[in-house]
Amino acid sequence: MAKALAHPLRARILTRLNERVASPNELSRELSEPLGNVSYHVKALLELRCVELVDTAQRRGAIEHYYRAITRARLDHSAFKKLPASVRGEISGATVEEAINDVSKAFKAGTFDARTDRHASFTRLTLDEQAFGELADAVGRLMERALELQTESAGRRTNGNTGGEVLTGLTLLAYEAAPI
Repeated sequence: MAKALAHPLRARILTRLNERVASPNELSRELSEPLGNVSYHVKALLELRCVELVDTAQRRGAIEHYYRAITRARLDHSAFKKLPASVRGEISGATVEEAINDVSKAFKAGTFDARTDRHASFTRLTLDEQAFGELADAVGRLMERALELQTESAGRRTNGNTGGEVLTGLTLLAYEAAPI
């Protein structure tokens, strides 16, 4: 996974392919990246067994390939700390940028505050090293639970037991803040 996410574009592609099936051409347009770059990184993800080919379609004399993720775009603490600082920074920057863009789109679309049961909060804390580690672990467990809820929800939707779909954004950050 560290190799897969070592390039920010691969991380963005894998994140998108965790959400849905897509072709490099579709991803290129969505991510505003050249098709050649996207195709190269999709091939790298395929070789790293992070994505799989699920369909092909004839498009204007060419064959378009469609892929889906078979692994989540996530690094655990031990894998993340082994990456060079520059790569960690690129991955973190791309992740936060993606989150900010998603929140911005939700505000512009009027969906961010459309639900009264939504949650938004920001808190600065002063913690010791032990508490910071415990907080980071708790945030990781919450993300794991969110992914479990998504799987459970998909099962209910497949069985026809649904109250509708809610496309949900979830941003969890626990970081050392800059001094005030």
